[in-house]
Amino acid sequence: MTELHLWLRHEPRTTERRTPVVPADARRLVESGVRLTVEESPQRIFPIEEYEAVGAAVAPAGSWVSAPKDTVILGLKELPDEPARLTHRHIFFGHAYKGQPGARELLRRFGAGGGALLDLEYLVDDTGRRLAAFGFWAGYLGAALAVLQHRNRLTAPLTPTSKEELDDRLRPAPGDEEFGALVIGALGRSGRGARAAFAAAGIEPTGWDLAETHDLDRPALLAHDVLVNCVLATTPVPPFVRPRDLDDPARRLRTVCDVTCDVGSPLNVLPVYDRTTEWDAPVRRLHERPPLDLIAIDNLPSLLPRESSTDFSAALLPQLLDFGTGGAWGRCLDLFRTKTRELGIAVPEGELGHV
Repeated sequence: MTELHLWLRHEPRTTERRTPVVPADARRLVESGVRLTVEESPQRIFPIEEYEAVGAAVAPAGSWVSAPKDTVILGLKELPDEPARLTHRHIFFGHAYKGQPGARELLRRFGAGGGALLDLEYLVDDTGRRLAAFGFWAGYLGAALAVLQHRNRLTAPLTPTSKEELDDRLRPAPGDEEFGALVIGALGRSGRGARAAFAAAGIEPTGWDLAETHDLDRPALLAHDVLVNCVLATTPVPPFVRPRDLDDPARRLRTVCDVTCDVGSPLNVLPVYDRTTEWDAPVRRLHERPPLDLIAIDNLPSLLPRESSTDFSAALLPQLLDFGTGGAWGRCLDLFRTKTRELGIAVPEGELGHV
């Protein structure tokens, strides 16, 4: 068996504090025979010394571009714009299979270099269930920020914190008024996280899932004060909130948090905004009369980087230990090839790796 060389890269986004592999699980990888290189990173929640202490090699940030071709590059969010030719196999959330902005260019870079995208969003078992996800914490943070905004207690810029500190801020204070909250996608990972955050805030939300959205009661939706969307649509569905709904004088809805952030995709269920919000300006006013505020941050779990990284790493570890040409990783590769063919992008038909 050829040794797997896994390269944990630095995340170029300055607000990305998470990591897909925490030091405790890095130790498991090294002990199992995986060659592990970890790039230095000024913002990663776990310092580089903790990885070095468990046997990982250390490399400068961004040096993956010159790693041996058979190295598997592991990250979370977007790659830098260069190099134009991606020669490695990359594991990260590519957001490239549903027509998102920049998707075609990313896949062309893989085609040009002969590399491959193994998208973590599509790392699934044979029933289609995701094997590693940040969903619970994305939902938790999404609902938490919506509560703080609706109670006029959300301050910017956002900064990473701990669950204990966040829950202290969520607890209702004297004078806080009750409000109606709705979680759509309430039975999924993100929905469970959102409901847990509302509970910490003393709010009992309404929960909708497939049964309630099959024949959407739009007036009932608009009658809630706060909406947290946790639905990641994979097939076209009628939008939950439409542009014309913003002008509805009967609308009580005042705060929307879109955990999914599928902006730019034809499958977006909230086609009322065209760009995400950021840590330094987390809220965007979509409509003045009646007012409607939007929170749409696409790396919410990075606000609880230690908790979310630890959970994600524990789920990903068994998959990395079983990295190979078949199973979940094979399905990732097959999907990559299918999506690039659909765009007319030629990619080599080589193996995923002899590991």
